[in-house]
Amino acid sequence: MMAQQIRWTVQDRFGNSIYLTQERWEHIIEAINHPEMEDYEDELMETIQKGTRKQDPLNPQKYRYSCRFDNLPQDNTHIVAIVLFRLYERGIGEIESHNFIVTAYQKEIG
Repeated sequence: MMAQQIRWTVQDRFGNSIYLTQERWEHIIEAINHPEMEDYEDELMETIQKGTRKQDPLNPQKYRYSCRFDNLPQDNTHIVAIVLFRLYERGIGEIESHNFIVTAYQKEIG
């Protein structure tokens, strides 16, 4: 596994450490993706720490975190983050978890 520069790591409500890499952050805020997220990195952290979590029915390693905020642009009401949970074997009997944000965006949820 390639070492990537981690911007930050937080814990979710279930005690899982989840991190955001510099590469993923740059992907998220690219003009063709979700540039509206650039000023909402703190809210993204809070979404992971306090938001609700749903497991993807097709990919059990994929979770969708969402959290409501009143300060989002347009008619957006929530920040949504997609997190992948991965386990790696470091050594014999040593398992290491790598749970990371793949993408994040804002959405209007009624």
